[in-house]
Amino acid sequence: MTETPPRTQRSPHGPAEQFHDVIPLTAEHLLTNRRPEPTGGWRRLVWRLSGGRITPAESSAELERRTLMAQAQTPVASGHHRIAVMSLKGGVGKTTTTVALGNTLASLRGDRVIAIDANPDRGTLGLKVKSETAATIRTMLAEAPHILRYADARAFTSQSSARLEVLASDTDPAVSEAFNADDYRTVAGIIERYYSICITDCGTGLLHGAMDATLELADQIVLVTLVAVDGASSAAATLDWLTAHGHADLVKNAIVVLNAVEPKTDVDLSLLERHFASRCRAVVRIPYDPHLKEGAEVDLARLRPTTRGAYLRLAAAAGQAFGQRPDRSR
Repeated sequence: MTETPPRTQRSPHGPAEQFHDVIPLTAEHLLTNRRPEPTGGWRRLVWRLSGGRITPAESSAELERRTLMAQAQTPVASGHHRIAVMSLKGGVGKTTTTVALGNTLASLRGDRVIAIDANPDRGTLGLKVKSETAATIRTMLAEAPHILRYADARAFTSQSSARLEVLASDTDPAVSEAFNADDYRTVAGIIERYYSICITDCGTGLLHGAMDATLELADQIVLVTLVAVDGASSAAATLDWLTAHGHADLVKNAIVVLNAVEPKTDVDLSLLERHFASRCRAVVRIPYDPHLKEGAEVDLARLRPTTRGAYLRLAAAAGQAFGQRPDRSR
């Protein structure tokens, strides 16, 4: 008598449950040489001496850095995201923060990042990158009906080595004072069509013409303050004003930058950090850096490693909001 072959056992579970725990047959899972190339230190030395055959495990600092980079690279869910960088006082490093944040994001992302100068007085944003054009935000306004593609918008901007584009303001304060809320909305509408992220360098103060539109359109704010008693008090007053004038959501989602413009301070940084962390989403310390003290173009390669790391943390904090779809009803 011929033996009947055993029947194939069927899983009692459905198709989805049957394959739920199956390991994917991808290169990331199957290949053992897919660790990223070490960027420096003893790990890179071992990697080079072994001809790339040995890649030591990443340190906790490197793992943290990769996590921060991934957060800064978060896709913009809404297609366009607006960050307003602001301060009540001048001379706190607001414009420098705008460019350093923009450079960091642009260097890590594949989409377009632009910084625009919305200062009603003579703005200095254009001095922070190598100038490629004499065009300004006022020039773009005049040509707004003729800007129909990205190449048209690009003609008005200068680009840093990190791929950040900058739209400068007029150098004549008398001309710049005419920049108002409607002008900002027009420029913002143009920028929205061609860029994923727009970082606005706001003027000092809260009552100038463009500020209403800036706050109305902003998805998040970065509030910059000096590591000093008067600077911290002004920053706290700014948060109070924003809350009292219908922008409590921006305050809750804000990032506060504690910017050190001197090598040493007697101010209790931990106390400052705890105060603003209780009111806002994130607080980032930016250490003193002699390159930033120059007041000229901001080059990430010339920053100290600790400063670059601080701006990476700022970019990561900003990036955590990119995946959210903002409520435009406010």
